[in-house]
Amino acid sequence: MPDAHLDPNSNALLDNADGGLPRLLAIMAWLRDPVTGCPWDIAQTFASIAPYTVEEAHEVADAIERKAWADLRSELGDLLLQVVYHAQMANEAGLFSFADVTAAISDKMIARHPHVFGTASRDKTAAQQTADQQTADWEALKAAERGTARTLDGIALSLPALSRALKLQSRAARVGFDWPSTTDVLAKLTEEAAELAEARNTLTQAEVAEEMGDLLFVMANLARHLGVDPEAALRSTNAKFTRRFARIEDWLAEDSRTPAASDLAEMDALWNRAKAEEKAAGRKIPD
Repeated sequence: MPDAHLDPNSNALLDNADGGLPRLLAIMAWLRDPVTGCPWDIAQTFASIAPYTVEEAHEVADAIERKAWADLRSELGDLLLQVVYHAQMANEAGLFSFADVTAAISDKMIARHPHVFGTASRDKTAAQQTADQQTADWEALKAAERGTARTLDGIALSLPALSRALKLQSRAARVGFDWPSTTDVLAKLTEEAAELAEARNTLTQAEVAEEMGDLLFVMANLARHLGVDPEAALRSTNAKFTRRFARIEDWLAEDSRTPAASDLAEMDALWNRAKAEEKAAGRKIPD
């Protein structure tokens, strides 16, 4: 609950455009005030807000992908609001405060960057380490923090499935559980594809779904071996599909038709036309 002096009708902080984070914290406190706050905000819980948090993170990634920097500014604000929201609810429940959140992440960043903030920063050899070596050091520090926890512990269940598969495989690979080469992964991919082809005719729908999952898991592993982010790759392909299908609709509309009034052969030809159009425009996007 806000302090008594934070009267929304008189507190200058709420009207101060330069109030920064204290202003946002005060706004959230007032929104959650059980007497004078917003009924919707008061009714929310960690569980009900969590989907919005995930959605806002995706919208940040989307703005970055589109290089929409004005949108990014707005989306970062939306994401920051999610952090403030969770911290306010935690503070009300007596769990922790926003200051505890910032203290914890600050301590973590200092501890995980001894080459910057610790004595290692004065070591010429450490200062010359590559980004890859720093990544390895970061992972080693995280492993030390986990202590005796199992190898795959701590990988969020709420991650998109492809992203979580990538993290599971990367974590397992650090302890030696990995195919030695991309060739081995491709062989496994062929095997899983064959199993899926067989499953569609002989197994139950649940078993087909399991085989599909196995195939997708190997696809994520192949992406990792090729140094490709599968989520980013699929987002790019989704955007390409959306863009090209929109062109099909545009060309059909010129003849006062919709895709439903067309057929596969015509739409496939228009797809190839859209692809050629993009290449001619210099997009250089793979098929």
